[in-house]
Amino acid sequence: MENKINKVAQMIAAAKKVVIFTGAGVSTESGIPDFRSPGGLWTRFDPDDFTIDKYLRSGETRRKMWKILLEGGLLANAQPNAAHLAIAELEKMGKLSSVITQNIDNLHQKAGNDPDFVYELHGNMEWMVCLECGKRYPVDSLIEEIKSEDYVPDCENCGGILKPDVIFFGEALPQKTLMDATREAQECDLFIVIGSSLVVYPAAYMPVYAKRGRAKLVIINIGQTEQDDLADVIIDHSAGETMTKIMQKLKAEV
Repeated sequence: MENKINKVAQMIAAAKKVVIFTGAGVSTESGIPDFRSPGGLWTRFDPDDFTIDKYLRSGETRRKMWKILLEGGLLANAQPNAAHLAIAELEKMGKLSSVITQNIDNLHQKAGNDPDFVYELHGNMEWMVCLECGKRYPVDSLIEEIKSEDYVPDCENCGGILKPDVIFFGEALPQKTLMDATREAQECDLFIVIGSSLVVYPAAYMPVYAKRGRAKLVIINIGQTEQDDLADVIIDHSAGETMTKIMQKLKAEV
């Protein structure tokens, strides 16, 4: 593993445009369970409540969502971990172009990454959006106004339905975000996947786009991924410890 750590640090030092792609394996180190594993979110919540059709037609489903938010949401006050902090530090060093993430937890921004260069393919759970006019609200500001578990606020601008600003089943990914992320992947010369098994599409196309653009591909993940055969370096290890060691080596390089 040490040789691979050294190699990745050298690749980052030599690269002109580095893009990092993160998945649930980064968030789990902050105590956020993934969706599908034992003890994951789908064992605590009904996936059917996260279909856009049911959310729109069922007031009870919307009340249930607000109850979840009142109880601390899906993310349980999670804080950035060593992987998030290393990625943010990479940006501060001027070595990171952008982060493309499947995660909805806002932890890259909390760690210090510029929100303008974090492409959230599946949205951000800390915001609500009006499905009529598109106005966005911080979840915390709305929670302060909730009078009881049965109270479901509407958009103050138009009275429309408010929904967590994340992708529900049956919704398309945000097209501008997807296009911007695709461009970043196509134009980089080093693409680093961290904590994703690369099975959820279209997000998992990003490493393919990078390789088509002749970028080097690094995969850091516990367990195999769908695209290991494309990778130049594979590190089968935890995100936080691996990224901490890479940053230590990188600082010695520059």
